Amino acid sequence: MAETKREFGSCESCVFYDYDEITDAYFCSVNADQDDWGAVCQSGARRCPYYRFYDEYKSVQKQI
Repeated sequence: MAETKREFGSCESCVFYDYDEITDAYFCSVNADQDDWGAVCQSGARRCPYYRFYDEYKSVQKQI
């Protein structure tokens, strides 16, 4: 059961999912080289090892 807690929904909820105004597209901004991405793709992993949930209210909760 612990593994299901680590699963994620989609890239749209990740901290590293950013918008580029120049290309008018979203992209993954994680700082990983080509070898790292190749290993992730070849491993057949069902989840991204770099995924971190983006909680826009996290900083607000700390201010209270």
